[in-house]
Amino acid sequence: MRYDPMIITPMLGICLAALLSFLIGLEREFFAKAAGMRTYTLVGLGSAVFTVVSKYGFIDVAFSDYARFDGSRVAAQIVTGIGFLGAGLIFIRKTSVHGLTTAAGIWFVAAVGMGCGAGLYLISLAVTALYMVVMFGLRPIAKRMPHAHATVTVVNIKYQDGRGILRTIMETISELALKVSDLEVKDAITDGDTKILEVQIQLEGPTGSIDDVADQLTNICGVYAITCS
Repeated sequence: MRYDPMIITPMLGICLAALLSFLIGLEREFFAKAAGMRTYTLVGLGSAVFTVVSKYGFIDVAFSDYARFDGSRVAAQIVTGIGFLGAGLIFIRKTSVHGLTTAAGIWFVAAVGMGCGAGLYLISLAVTALYMVVMFGLRPIAKRMPHAHATVTVVNIKYQDGRGILRTIMETISELALKVSDLEVKDAITDGDTKILEVQIQLEGPTGSIDDVADQLTNICGVYAITCS
């Protein structure tokens, strides 16, 4: 069989894109993230195919005397498409944002696929190696940051209203170096002349303080019940 660079070279890029995308997805699968091996492999493989089509698929038109064509515009649309895909992975829950790293990974693996499709094999291999260094090398450093040891818990508190108990509860929480990220009144019960309120408080802070918060709040006079979840 005669060597045909129009077929062999693009296929090498597509196969390399599939391999590198799989390796990148393997890291996400290992840490049980939302998008794993299959998603990343498909994104990288598809980006490589689009780039190959952009580079080789319109040669007959590009060299004709009657047409003007810029194949790079096809590849450029990959960036736009991946932007929509990545945006769908990001969601906001109250004060926290989830999915940013996964979306960035989708964006990155598309770039790797484009590099392979364009024939930039060494660059694609190098940036994949750098990705592994960043994801595995920086993870231990991130775990040593103060915020990495923070825990989120939800506490339901029933207390007697009208005695300034909520203020005391908030002061106790502050003394434990905990942050209140959400507070919601769940219920109000009248028992004779006594009004009992139930509030739900979402707390963030060190694990040790989270473990102590129930004991500390139980000691406040006028607090009837505490449940943590």
